[in-house]
Amino acid sequence: MSSSPQHPAPGPSGLSDAVAEDLALYREKFRRRLPESLDELHGPTQGIVELPLHMAWSGMTSYDLGKPRQRMGLYRTVLHEGLRDDLPRYLNEDLLLELWPVLRTLVGRSVRAVWENAFPQLASRTRAAA
Repeated sequence: MSSSPQHPAPGPSGLSDAVAEDLALYREKFRRRLPESLDELHGPTQGIVELPLHMAWSGMTSYDLGKPRQRMGLYRTVLHEGLRDDLPRYLNEDLLLELWPVLRTLVGRSVRAVWENAFPQLASRTRAAA
């Protein structure tokens, strides 16, 4: 069945139309922020990274990429809070691919689904790590 404004596609089972619509809007927010390609991600791989307050509004603003927990925390924060221009600046393609099998368990379902749908190499890294 195709979807149209008059006949929206059915949402995940058990969700009301309003909740399914909210979920779709939430996922679209993350989709609009995606880079065209992971090749665009040229962020740092070492050192201390300072995040601006629009991303690190609720906690840590400084992350040491030499510390695995802080590196994972930085990536989680940027994936959730970063704007389109932030992603290439703070994320690194190689590091994202390396971290993804664990990182995907730390981000929300919407973030995980949007990134894995857009970049199949992330989902394949997960299967390879299993």
